[in-house]
Amino acid sequence: MVRPATTSHLGSTGGSGSTGSTGSTGRAAGGSRREPLPPGLLRMGAVLALGPVLAQLDATIVSVGIDPVARDLHSSVAAVQWVSIGYLLAISLAMPLSGWAAGRFGARRTWLVSVALFVAGSALCGLAWSTGSLIAFRVLQGIGGGMIQPLGQTIMVQAAGPSRIGRVMGTLMLPISLAPVLGPVLGGLVLEHLDWRWMFLLNVPVGLVTLLLAALTVPADAERPHPRPRLDVTGLALLSPGLSALVYGLATIGGDAGSGSGVAVALGSALLLGYGAHALRAPREGRPPLIDLRLFARRGFSVATANSFLQGAALYSSMFLVPLYYQQVRHSGAVEAGLLLAPQALGTAVASLLAGRIADRMAPRPLILIGIACSLLGTLAFTRLGSGSGPADGLLAASLALRGAGMGIIVIPGMAAVYSSVERSQVPAAAGAVNVLNRLGGALGTALLTLALQHSLAGHPAQPAAAFGDTFWWVLGLSALAVAPALLYPAGRKRP
Repeated sequence: MVRPATTSHLGSTGGSGSTGSTGSTGRAAGGSRREPLPPGLLRMGAVLALGPVLAQLDATIVSVGIDPVARDLHSSVAAVQWVSIGYLLAISLAMPLSGWAAGRFGARRTWLVSVALFVAGSALCGLAWSTGSLIAFRVLQGIGGGMIQPLGQTIMVQAAGPSRIGRVMGTLMLPISLAPVLGPVLGGLVLEHLDWRWMFLLNVPVGLVTLLLAALTVPADAERPHPRPRLDVTGLALLSPGLSALVYGLATIGGDAGSGSGVAVALGSALLLGYGAHALRAPREGRPPLIDLRLFARRGFSVATANSFLQGAALYSSMFLVPLYYQQVRHSGAVEAGLLLAPQALGTAVASLLAGRIADRMAPRPLILIGIACSLLGTLAFTRLGSGSGPADGLLAASLALRGAGMGIIVIPGMAAVYSSVERSQVPAAAGAVNVLNRLGGALGTALLTLALQHSLAGHPAQPAAAFGDTFWWVLGLSALAVAPALLYPAGRKRP
């Protein structure tokens, strides 16, 4: 059973303003005299949110600029696609290291280094002289970007304490949820008025300001245990290449990679199975596994991460499908397609803010089930794209807002449940595991929808809208699958 947010096993860091006492969290759980969020905690959270916002903005901006990059560097679009694929693979390589790095060097220090690597990679990408150099610098950028989000979550969860996770995460989701919409818009403006290199160079001043603010607002790391954990080299040799191969295979299914994607999926799956066998035998002290699979023996953690995996599949796949529909069927430009996604982002931002206010006082099951219902209702209109004249634009916009609201309602209690189900010392490992599974879910969901869309387009060559409508039934199915783990959450919250 998920441990309720009223328990105090997560503790708090100095300067966060959390007492961590039973009485304080009891008042929060009971719904009266809730402990307010200290301004210092909110300031620190706002600064830490800049990291994932930078990484998400960069990923979406670059997707708009593939053609100009190919023309300027005298390369094929297929070769330049590796600018995006290399970044994705680098994130998959780096993300599993976040838990070990936080324990070895401290979460704050490692977060600062990750942002610095991202900024350095951005500057070098802006100076790239060939396709090969641009891909190499994007890999450097991805290594930094892959650890920013799990490390930031680690810092925030340990600082907030169990009674305030929902409110803190709900507040921080506001800028993060807007990044996928702003990316294409900013990318279009950059390409219209500036050189493509500014897609990367714009990260440099923002990243430097982020580093300065973090140095002033994020408290120093607590004293780490001795001896500090050593790197699980065997696990690294199995897990990171396995994740990269699996993500690459899923990302290229149905593309020009041909049978290579199938080989990559098979190789990645074999390496991950090998990692599973290794991690279950590895000691917990000295050289612990990069991702401790024994965390999944906790029912609360396994339920919450399963929910995160399925939500990643539903969210990332629909974020790929919706703009593609507007571009291929409605013939919208990248900037216009990004703006058309604004209702979904606004729905997520508002709903996550509201959900955060009640997630610390309410059991996760009813909230998450409400979110899934909103997500399903928000998807129904898109399944009717090929019927007659199709749904009106206003209905599609309202549906996107409802779908985004559902995602926002789901994410916050789910995230709170993940971190409330582990001890404070296990938060870095939990952050790495949940982010890896969320990314894998996104890759799997996108691959599934890619194949479904190709099959539907082959069956409706003269009716692309109908093909997209058929594919959205798969989105509906992915969203519905999340009901199963949601029913395993506790229905009521225990009182101390």
